[in-house]
Parts: sequence; structure tokens; C-alpha cells
Amino acid sequence: MAPRIFPLVKVLTKVGVAGGAVYVAYDQGLLGSGEKGSEVLSKAKAAIPPAVDEWMKYFGWELPAPPKIEFSPSQAWNSGVQTTMSALSVAPSRAQEYTHRGWQYVKDLTK
Repeated sequence: MAPRIFPLVKVLTKVGVAGGAVYVAYDQGLLGSGEKGSEVLSKAKAAIPPAVDEWMKYFGWELPAPPKIEFSPSQAWNSGVQTTMSALSVAPSRAQEYTHRGWQYVKDLTK
């Protein structure tokens, strides 16, 4: 009985953690616009280090200093969207070009 229950508990735990992460991301506004995501990220940058310091003092652990990362979600989102749209806009002409090259290759092979 236990061998059958363990995989179920494992899957339910994973689904619960993933669902909770999506809920928190939605509740905090991370799934909204880039500006709102940037605002939430700056709030998290301000709130997380004091909480980590408090827990480190509580448990007596010592962690290395976190690296400084400058990241703008709105810029990353915009560049990703621009790259995707650029690739989609040239896709029909590239498909035509590759089809033409393929037919030329087949014609050259059959000569």
C-alpha cells in the first residue's frame, strides 16, 4: 500500500509547490506588465536581504555575500518580444528561400 501512496504524495507535493508559486507570482503582480514586474522585483530586493540576515542569525549560519545583478525585466521582455516578432516576420521569405534552394538541389541531383 505504501509504495503506491508515495508517488501520489510526491506528485501532489510538486503540484502544490508549483501552484503556490504561480499564485504568489500572480498575487504579487509578476505576471503583469514589465513595469509592474520591475516594481515587484525592486520590492523583493529590498525585503529579502533583511529576512535572510534574520534567519542566518537565528540558525547561526554564515552565507557569502550575494552578487550584485542589474536586471531590468521590462527591457528583457521587450528584447525577447522584438526578437520573436522579427523572426516571425522573416519566416515566410526564409521558408520560400529554403524551399527554392531545396528544389534546386533536387533538380541538380536528377540531371
